[in-house]
Amino acid sequence: MKPSVIPKSIFAKPAVIYDDFIRISSERHKVNPKIIAAIIHCESSGNANAQSPKGAQGLMQLMPATAKRFGAKDAFDPEENIEAGTRYLKFLLDRYNNNIRLAVAAYNAGEGAVDKYGGIPPYPETIAYVDKIQNILEE
Repeated sequence: MKPSVIPKSIFAKPAVIYDDFIRISSERHKVNPKIIAAIIHCESSGNANAQSPKGAQGLMQLMPATAKRFGAKDAFDPEENIEAGTRYLKFLLDRYNNNIRLAVAAYNAGEGAVDKYGGIPPYPETIAYVDKIQNILEE
């Protein structure tokens, strides 16, 4: 078994159970596993049953339409959620020429918002989200 891809500072020990799903999706879609882990941390704190008031579901907090679009039948299933979330993240990275900050901003606020503002939208939540992900990646 490969060593954990999730920095110890991100998750409590029980969340390491998702390492294999993160590693597999990361390798399959050529996405840095640390970005996937950071998104999981920021979106759900590693809670596979998380549901937001707006309806986002699971570890990577996928909206039902996004989950379906990227192949998750059950957004609360950790393996399906991580796979679909990684596919979505890869789509965003490709769309924004591997600019992690723009891809992460789009993950949080939507592609339309990033396109509308020609960059990170001026939403306090999105700015804080992008900064938090960036800080995790720099650890």
